[in-house]
Amino acid sequence: MKQTYDESSFRVLKGLEPVRERPGMYTRTDSPAHIVQEVIDNAADEALGGFARHIHVTLHRDGSVTVTDDGRGIPVGMHAEEKVPVVVLAFTRLHAGGKFNKREGNSAYAFSGGLHGVGVAVTNALSTRVEVEVRREGKVHAVVFSEGGEKISALEVTGDCGRQSGTRVRLWPDPKYFDSPRVPQAELERLLRSKAVLLPGVKVLLDIEQADGSMLSKTWTYPQGLAGYLAELAGEQLPVAPAYAAEKYAGGDDALFAEGEGAAWVIAWFAEPVAAASESYVNLIPTVAGGTHESGLRSGVFEAVKSFIEHHALLPRGVKLQQDDVCGKMLFVLSARILDPQFQGQVKEKLTSREAVKLVAGVVRDPFEIWLNQHVEAGRAIAEVSIRQALARQKNAQKVEKKKQSGVAVLPGKLTDCESTDLLENELFLVEGDSAGGSAKMARNKETQAILPLRGKVLNSWEVEAGRLFANAEIHDIAVALGVDPHGPQTNNAEPDLSGLRYGKLVIMSDADVDGAHIQTLLLTLFYRHFPALIRRGHIYIAQPPLYRIDVPAQGKKRPAKRLYALDDGELEAIRDRLAKEGFAPDKIEVGRFKGLGEMNPEQLRETAMDPATRRVLPVAERMGEGAHADTLKLFNLLMGKGEASSRRAWMEAKGHLAEADI
Repeated sequence: MKQTYDESSFRVLKGLEPVRERPGMYTRTDSPAHIVQEVIDNAADEALGGFARHIHVTLHRDGSVTVTDDGRGIPVGMHAEEKVPVVVLAFTRLHAGGKFNKREGNSAYAFSGGLHGVGVAVTNALSTRVEVEVRREGKVHAVVFSEGGEKISALEVTGDCGRQSGTRVRLWPDPKYFDSPRVPQAELERLLRSKAVLLPGVKVLLDIEQADGSMLSKTWTYPQGLAGYLAELAGEQLPVAPAYAAEKYAGGDDALFAEGEGAAWVIAWFAEPVAAASESYVNLIPTVAGGTHESGLRSGVFEAVKSFIEHHALLPRGVKLQQDDVCGKMLFVLSARILDPQFQGQVKEKLTSREAVKLVAGVVRDPFEIWLNQHVEAGRAIAEVSIRQALARQKNAQKVEKKKQSGVAVLPGKLTDCESTDLLENELFLVEGDSAGGSAKMARNKETQAILPLRGKVLNSWEVEAGRLFANAEIHDIAVALGVDPHGPQTNNAEPDLSGLRYGKLVIMSDADVDGAHIQTLLLTLFYRHFPALIRRGHIYIAQPPLYRIDVPAQGKKRPAKRLYALDDGELEAIRDRLAKEGFAPDKIEVGRFKGLGEMNPEQLRETAMDPATRRVLPVAERMGEGAHADTLKLFNLLMGKGEASSRRAWMEAKGHLAEADI
């Protein structure tokens, strides 16, 4: 059947329709946990602002969930511009809320987890029914949303509430959008427990409706705060030194950060690894994948311990301390407060705000170093654990080095190698062009990062025999630098020998344009065809350098000038929208476009593409599942095979309109 492509082919998604069409772009689809969390986070934001003292969650037998708080209640008056009640606006419009206007920290939510502004609108879009009751200004107001927010009842006053205030939201998740229609109880309990830990004086309750209609109730309070919670995580294991708990926030006269920004933390060291994992939060939002605030904590702790060890001359001769030596057996709970948090995706599992590294490192280092010098015995115990880790690492590295000495290959002259021999730390960057290679050499961490510039485009090796690969100088240099021989697909289930591998990560770093994408494709062809074990074991990554630089002017003493980066046009528009809502005039914002990696100075390249704390890289992994390998092989044959020109042309004619090429 012939398909037409004309004006009628275009469709504009309005209101909450984009969420229902592509729910995975806005939330997790394995269960409704995240859409419930959005409602709980709103209640927690009220508590964080000091307006709520109770958060009450009920799991009903019919699969619905009720979240109640005693905060101020969502405003119910008409929005001046939209002419719609604000409570209706919050549940039916994406990018609408009280968390955007944070200029000078004077908005309704100076510190909150919400920044994307999709929040409870996503909850509404993916629910069959949402009932909202607001107690505010002496009246009880009610509104009901159904059919994914399509049908909205009139906002009505249903009674009086005296001096009480707060919000109650009951939602029925729509099963068709989730793999499992039930909210995972264990995950919900972890979330609520963390809110109790991070909100001193706030009582968090969970009621679970039983089959007979009775309620099983659980309550969380932590009078000792973070320290008590860390002791619970550690269980019966005792730390080698007393746990260190503290907090520090910027004052009104701070030149670098807004008033109230900072962190609270508790850290402890153990002789043996603890079964529980460390936890971190940003404005009460759990960041299970970590992020830049965790990088800042580790950096501040490392600098403090290193300074203590040097001051007391504890480090044995010939031992060089690294961050993982100090932080490897450290358990921590970190709660950061950041005015404008930037998260990776709407699920907010990872913080990406670059300023958070400096913020958290700055507030942690000096107080912790003072504490170490006031508690010398505790400091010596922590130093002993760190030095023991460093000695074990160096001993392991020496074993690897002995294996390498049997080889006769000479490393390529254009390789700028790293100093460390630790496979877990080392990274090799394959960089497009000598110009970008020069910037990368100045931007790198010479301890763990190596640079190999590539001149021109690598040979298409899809149909090249393994024995003839080394005739190409670029492929020869890559293989020798890696320390791994070409091995191809293993037909007898025998694993190839990767004992000579010199780097734990290989990062392809090319320009954000068509030529850069072509180089990426040629290198991925090489690795998939001749070094598949590197892909299978997760050693290959692709750097994502930004296309745009955005310079934002200062807003008084509390909001210094800052520089942001956008990966593509979509991110650029999102940043412009956010800055406009924060009060920045469009003509005051300068936007520059990078023509390539070579145009970036070393500081910019380090920050955006090389520093593990702030860069963005994509791991390369083959899809799992039945027939996945065959599908991948078929696609590579189509795209890279010399005899597939006609098939390739037909494929491009059919799929060409889907490409978003930056030419």
